[in-house]
Amino acid sequence: MYKLSIATSYTDPEKRMDPWKEALACYEDLADEVVRSGENWPYEFTWDYIGKVFNESYQKATGDWVIRMDLDYFFHEKDKDKLRKSLLKYQDYPAVAFPQYQIFTPDRYQIKTRICLAFNKKKFPGIRLNGGGDLTLATLDGKLLDPRNTPNVNIPIYQYESSFRTKEIIAKDRARFARAWFKYFNNYGDRGGGTPEEAYVAWFKMISQRYEKHTFSLKENDHPKYIKDRILNVKDN
Repeated sequence: MYKLSIATSYTDPEKRMDPWKEALACYEDLADEVVRSGENWPYEFTWDYIGKVFNESYQKATGDWVIRMDLDYFFHEKDKDKLRKSLLKYQDYPAVAFPQYQIFTPDRYQIKTRICLAFNKKKFPGIRLNGGGDLTLATLDGKLLDPRNTPNVNIPIYQYESSFRTKEIIAKDRARFARAWFKYFNNYGDRGGGTPEEAYVAWFKMISQRYEKHTFSLKENDHPKYIKDRILNVKDN
């Protein structure tokens, strides 16, 4: 059998209303090791810093396979054995991709994309998290790992994007990320602007367009057990 690590990152998760306790419970249930980076993430930063933080936790991991998880990513407990068997099955490949269930409200979702999150660190030590437009996607020896060219395993990643944050937290957080983008790329792209008001308007427009595609239904018991209480106790604000 192989050693499985999960690498994640977070800073001040209580203030940002991240589901960090629930996420860690999920990761600790699935993996032999959970490693973290991002403790000293500055409030103002440049965009390339994100990939450096992601890559830091990945490099800290000592597992044969390493799964890179954002703090709002969850696996379902029913997929634990299937996940382990799938990584064993594809032990000669550099990476494995999963479908991503994007969730804004607990009752529906869309299959946003297929994403490479599990990496065969033992056999492919040249993997880094530094590619793509966001500078956070996996590369192997400097070339982007394309999920279309890696095994796709039908184990969904449940992503609860901003599901538990207030409007104020979202606005401030999106603004600082917009400023980070501007510092690195010298434009705001589709991020609106550097103020909370501008960034929130741009975010809400994006979310509204995406939400129209959330046509798959979810019931309470469809969610991973780790996040159910959090979902049931979402406050009005």
